[in-house]
Order: sequence, then structure tokens, then C-alpha cells
Amino acid sequence: MTTIAQPHHQSHVVADAITMLRRNLLHIVRYPGLSMFTILGPVVILLLTVFVFGGTLGAGLPGVDPTAGRDAYLAYVMPGILLITIAGTVSGVSITVAMDMTEGITARFRTMAISRASVLAGPVLGNTIQAIIAVALVLGVGVAVGFRPSASPIEWFAAAGLIVLISFALSWIGVAMGMQSKTAETASNLPLILTVLPLLGSGFVPTGSMPGWLQWFAQYQPFTPFIETVRGLLLGTPLGWNPALAIGWSAMIAVAGYVWSMAIYERKSVR
Repeated sequence: MTTIAQPHHQSHVVADAITMLRRNLLHIVRYPGLSMFTILGPVVILLLTVFVFGGTLGAGLPGVDPTAGRDAYLAYVMPGILLITIAGTVSGVSITVAMDMTEGITARFRTMAISRASVLAGPVLGNTIQAIIAVALVLGVGVAVGFRPSASPIEWFAAAGLIVLISFALSWIGVAMGMQSKTAETASNLPLILTVLPLLGSGFVPTGSMPGWLQWFAQYQPFTPFIETVRGLLLGTPLGWNPALAIGWSAMIAVAGYVWSMAIYERKSVR
């Protein structure tokens, strides 16, 4: 009698993903330095921009009373700081994945009865959780220094959902970058472009104040609708098409990161 191999059931995939998630959460606990840098970096940027430059930059915002410049700028810049916080976590997951690749741990996983998708999903889910915690802590610092969002409970829920979606999408890109990198040093440098994009969008100044050629880039890159949607939900500014663009960009980034990661994983599995 011929024995037919049973497919890898969905329940096994979920169980494997949970196991990989647990492993990555333990890795985060054992290496707290990366987490602390992820939080301290945005906090330093927030305090520097608000208390050193905020008075001048806030007075230049459209429709703002010059006497309330610093408070106005804190409200304006906070969504950009939150997006920088999410982008900053990508380096951590990229470094972790690169270390697993270079140390042979991922190769060992490939020889075991573990779902291939779960090997990659573990770091993604772990980094998403880390990003959410980092955003909550940085937001807490913002509230402590005077940030006062006007969001309703539904708007808070929508903003939280979008932050989770963006974190999940960027985590896939981080995993792909880590698998692509040959060293941990390279893996730490590749994601830096993501932390620059909020600066080249509407995170710190309105895009209308930029030169024409930079305005085009700022308006059509993904971080501008990310920031404008979070800003609109938390502060009541006009949303327009930004929520749809933010969700669309998140889906595209997540799919691109997944396809890129799996392609590298499959290619290296046949070596």
C-alpha cells in the first residue's frame, strides 16, 4: 500500500509561527539595547525639534498663532515622530534575521519540519509587537510634554489599527533586508532609508514649503499618507484620500516584503 504524505496543516503553520514568535520575543528581551535605541532615538528627536526649533518652526505653520508656535509644532510633528519610531524598529529585525542567516540558524531551520512561512513570520510578528510598544512609549512622552490629541475612541482605534498595519508591512521589508544582507552591519544600514522618508515627507514641515521637485517626491512616497492619516485621526485635520493611500501602500509593502523574503529563502534552501 502506498502511503500518501499528509499536507502541512494550517494548525501546524500557526503553531510553528507562535513558536518562532516566542523565540523572537525572547531575543528582544535578551538584547534590550536595540529596543532602548528604538525608543530613545525618536524621543531625542522629539525633544530637540520641539524645545529647540519648535518655537520658530511652529510659528511658520499655516494658520497658527505665532505665540502658540511651540505647542502647535508639537501637535504637528508628533505623527511624524511616531512613524520614525516604527521605521526605527526595522533595523532591529533586519539585524536579527541577518545574524540568524550568517550563524547558520536559518539553515538549520530549513532542515527541520517547520513551516517555511513561520520561520519568517516569527520575526515579523515579534517586530510588530515591539513597534507597537515603542510607539506607545514615545506617544506617552509626547503627552507628558504637552501633546493633546482630540481623537474620539473610534479615531483612536482606527489610528491604532493603521499603526499595527504599517508596523507589520515594514517588518516584512526588514526581514527581507536582513536575509539579503551578508553581514549584520549591512543589515543595520539598509533600513536607514526608511527613517529618512518621514523627513522627506510631511512629518516635520508641510510639503508645500519644499522645492517643487521635492514636493513631488514628498507627496507620492508612502510615508506622507501614513503621517497625514495618523495626524488626521489624532488631531482632526482633513483626511482626504490619505487613509485609502495608507492602507494601499501598507498592503503593497507587505506583499513586496513577503515575496522578496520568500524568494531569498527558497533560493538559499536549494543550495
